[in-house]
Amino acid sequence: MARNELRQVVRLRSAAGFTYVTRKNRRNDPDRLVLRKYDPVARRHVTFREER
Repeated sequence: MARNELRQVVRLRSAAGFTYVTRKNRRNDPDRLVLRKYDPVARRHVTFREER
């Protein structure tokens, strides 16, 4: 597999609308990614969900 096929670029968006861009391994994490990260708009840690 080529490099771009295995690790895809995903966007993580919070409820307030702030976005992080990261990569995920498609083989290890086939489901949507949910991470708890800092949101500078809300000024606290919130859950970020993967959008497609």
